[in-house]
Amino acid sequence: MCMTCGCGTSDVHVEGGGHAHTHTHPDGSTHSHVHDPSQGAHDHVHEAVHEHSHTHADGTVHNHAHAHPHDHSHAPAAGEMHTHADGTTHAHALHDPAHAHHDPAHSHGAEALHYGRGPAGNSAPGMTQSRLVQIERDILSKNDGIAQRNRATLAQRGIFALNLVSSPGSGKTTLLVRTIERLAGRLQVAVIEGDQQTSVDAERIRATGAPALQINTGKGCHLDAAMVETALQRLAPAEDSVLMVENVGNLVCPAAFDLGEARKVVVLSVTEGEDKPLKYPDMFHAASLLLLNKVDLLPYLSFDVERCIEYARRINPSIEILQVSATSGAGLDAWLAWIEAGAHAARRQRLDQVAALQQRVAELEAQVARLQSP
Repeated sequence: MCMTCGCGTSDVHVEGGGHAHTHTHPDGSTHSHVHDPSQGAHDHVHEAVHEHSHTHADGTVHNHAHAHPHDHSHAPAAGEMHTHADGTTHAHALHDPAHAHHDPAHSHGAEALHYGRGPAGNSAPGMTQSRLVQIERDILSKNDGIAQRNRATLAQRGIFALNLVSSPGSGKTTLLVRTIERLAGRLQVAVIEGDQQTSVDAERIRATGAPALQINTGKGCHLDAAMVETALQRLAPAEDSVLMVENVGNLVCPAAFDLGEARKVVVLSVTEGEDKPLKYPDMFHAASLLLLNKVDLLPYLSFDVERCIEYARRINPSIEILQVSATSGAGLDAWLAWIEAGAHAARRQRLDQVAALQQRVAELEAQVARLQSP
């Protein structure tokens, strides 16, 4: 279970393998295994746990397993929150009349319900914030351990790995196809494709001549490190190559899951809103590079490029930004140069590690020779 959004991961399928089944126990621990259909049906019995939960006006969640008359009150800071006659609450910062233009980061809508203000950043019926935090830590800790293993494997082979993330329809796959075509003869590229269903995108990649492996996540809304580890073993990308991981179309959950990549690259098309960085800050904060895609369509849209860039850098001041178009080819040279620089650094790191090991072996051999000499 993904504690970022509560999605399930029970239907994960990696091309060439069995059916990966994952379930979560009442204590928050997860258990995964590959199910062989030839073994017949299987059952999983879980105990049901009942808790009482309610949400305070400031967005915090309070849980208890007993029932008795009691009151809970939290006084908000002046000017931050008030309650309407119908019982709904509205929270906002104090209004500054000096703001001349609308900023999505400072919305003044009539009613806003906030479920992500607690320590966990989300809420789930029947679970305390502390329990949600603990479950998420457990899940991400296990994932991060596998991601570190992936990162070490990639580094040993000099592979520059990118995790491409975006919302659906941003043009990731088309951009990836054009990138592979342009890199032909310059760098070897292998691709891991993530989608909930179908292998359509992997087939598009394989049509370019590049090796590609499809991962179908079923109900899952993101790839995780364990899926990528399995895919790496089957795909076996070449030394000193580039690995492109095209994640499931989603700007929420993939931000939390390290796959072992060198860089996250977020793709945002100009057919989307320029306020996406403010709406999905975790993703833009985690990314090293923003590819502003489909810029050939700008003459026909009201998309404000400068405002989008300002919003992105408000979330992540160090994020690099390139404006590209897979259709017209605009900006692709800069994108390819960025990839080649990363690939060169990964190769250099591998060679440095080999040289260091060779030097160490020579030192040990010299030490043994001295000890064996009369």
